[in-house]
Amino acid sequence: MVERYLITAALPYVNNVPHIGNIVGSHLPADVFARYCRLKQRNTIFIGGTDEHGSPSEIAAQKAGIGIRDLCDTFYDIHARIYKWFHLSYDNFSRTSRPLHHEMTQDFFLALQKNGLITEKTVRMPFCEKDRRFLPDRFVEGTCPRCKYEQARGDQCEKCAALLTPVELLKPYCTLCRSKPVIKETKHLFLSLDSLQPPLKEWIEKNTHWKSQVRNLALGWIADGLKKRGITRDLKWGVKVPVKGYEKKVFYVWFDAPIGYISSTKEWVLEQDEFEGKEDAEFRKWWTHPQTKLYHFIGKDNIPFHTLFFPAMLMGGQQYILPHYVSGYQFLNYEGGKLSKSKGHGVFCESLVDHESELGLPADAWRFFLILKLPEVRDTDFTWKEFQSRLNTELIGNVGNFVHRVSSFIVKNREGIIPNKCKWEETDEQMLETLESYVSEIDGLYDQINLVAALQKTIELSAKGNQYFQSQEIWKNPERQNAVLHVCARLCNAISVLMAPVTPILSARMRRSFGLSESFSWVDVRDQEIGGKRVSPEILLTPLDDDNLARLKAISTKLGDVEQRIGKHKAQRD
Repeated sequence: MVERYLITAALPYVNNVPHIGNIVGSHLPADVFARYCRLKQRNTIFIGGTDEHGSPSEIAAQKAGIGIRDLCDTFYDIHARIYKWFHLSYDNFSRTSRPLHHEMTQDFFLALQKNGLITEKTVRMPFCEKDRRFLPDRFVEGTCPRCKYEQARGDQCEKCAALLTPVELLKPYCTLCRSKPVIKETKHLFLSLDSLQPPLKEWIEKNTHWKSQVRNLALGWIADGLKKRGITRDLKWGVKVPVKGYEKKVFYVWFDAPIGYISSTKEWVLEQDEFEGKEDAEFRKWWTHPQTKLYHFIGKDNIPFHTLFFPAMLMGGQQYILPHYVSGYQFLNYEGGKLSKSKGHGVFCESLVDHESELGLPADAWRFFLILKLPEVRDTDFTWKEFQSRLNTELIGNVGNFVHRVSSFIVKNREGIIPNKCKWEETDEQMLETLESYVSEIDGLYDQINLVAALQKTIELSAKGNQYFQSQEIWKNPERQNAVLHVCARLCNAISVLMAPVTPILSARMRRSFGLSESFSWVDVRDQEIGGKRVSPEILLTPLDDDNLARLKAISTKLGDVEQRIGKHKAQRD
C-alpha cells in the first residue's frame, strides 16, 4: 500500500496583507516539509487556501466602506502573489467562498446532525443597539476574564489563547461603534463536543510523537471538560445553514474553515485529468484511507481547534482520517514587540515582492532566515541586526563562500572540470564519513519536522567543508587537488540537496554551477558520479550592507490602507 502525505497550512484570513509572522507560523514550515517529502519521492500533496468568511472579513469590508466580495477578491490575489513569490509549492490554493466548499460544509453538517451531534440552544449574546445587530466573535472586544488582556476578541484571547464567547468578556464594546452592547437571547446550533470527549482523549494520548506543548494544551482542555460549542453566527457572509429558521445565520467560521482543507483537496482532485471518471475514489484515498498521514502546520493559537474541535468534527461526521501531526508553532515577535497589522508593526510581505529587484534580496534569503527563527518551542524575535548578520555570515559567508570557492578553484586550476575519483588519504576518507553522518542525521531531523536543527546541521556541514578545503592547502600541493576537489564537489552537491527544502532557488543555482541536474531527489544527496561535470561559478548572493538594510527596513515596515490596495488591485485586474 502506498503511503500518502497530506500537508496543510492554516488558512489565512483575507482581511489584510500577510506579515512575516504569518509566513513563518504555518506556510513556510509546511512548504519545507512538503518539499522534503517530494525529494524523498513520497506521494505528497500540499493543500491550502484563504479563509474568507466570518467577522474578520465583514469588519474589514465595513471599515473600508467596500463590498465584502471586492475585499476577498483583492486579498486573495495579494495572498496568492505573495505565497508564489515565497516559492510556497501549494498543489492547490483554494478559497472557502467557492461553491464546492459551501456544498461540502453543508454536507459535513448534515452528517453530524444525522449522527445526533447537533443541538439547539437559546443563548445570551451581545447586541449593539446602535448598529441593530447581534455581535458575534470579533464584532465585540473587551478584557479577557482569564489573563485580563484588554483587547481580547469575542472568540479567543490573543495573549493567553483562551477560547472565549462574547458574553464572557469584561468591559465589552462593539468594534464598529465602540458602544457598550446589551445582552439579548437568540437561538444557535451547537456541536456536542462533550459527547466526543472520551474518544478524543484516547486519541490524543496515543499521539506521543506530538510536541509536548501541543499535546499538553490539548489534554489540558480535556481535563477542564469539553462543552458544547456553537457553530452558527449572526452574520451575512458565510456558508448558509441548511436548517429551517436559520436562513439569516451562517456557520461559525471555525466550523467551515478547517473543512477548507477537505474541499481544497477535492478541488485539486477534480482538476487532475489523470483522475477523470474516478475522482471520488481518488479523493477518498486522501481523506479516508489509513495509509494517508495528515499534517497540520498552524500557530499555537489554533491548537485547540486542530487537536479538539476539527478532530471531533472528523470523528462525528463522515469518518475522515484524523491528523497525524499538528505543529502548533509559537509566535515570531518583531524587535521586542508583537507583530501587528492593525498597528503597522512588523515586516509586511507585499513590500518584499514589490521591491525585490530594487533591493536585490530574493525570497530564499527570507526563507533561510525565517526557518532559523522558526518558533518551534518558544516565541522568537525578529531583529534587523540579526537578519543582516546571519545572512552575511551563514548563508553568504559560509555556504555561498564554500560553493563559490570550490567551483572557482576548479575553473582556475582544473579547466572547469570536476576531477574523477582517485586514491584518498585518511583525511579525505574522514571527510566523506563526516558527510555520510551528517546526511543521515539531517534526513532524520527533516523527517521528524525538526526544521531548525536540520538547517543548522547543513550550515555546520558547509563550515566543515570550508575547514577541510582550507586545511589541505591544495594551492601549495597540486598533487592533492584532484582528491580534495572531488570530495569538496561531493560536499557541494550534498549541500544543494540538503538545503533544497529551505532554499529551492539557491539550491538550483548551486547545482547549475556544478553542472548538476536541477531534476533530482534525495537519493542524489549521495551522488558519487560527480566527476567530469563542467563547472561554471556564480555568486549566489551579495552581502546585505547597512545602506540596503536601512532601505529594506524603511520599505517593508510600511502597511498601506485597505482602500488603496482595493483600488490598486481592481485597476490591475481591469
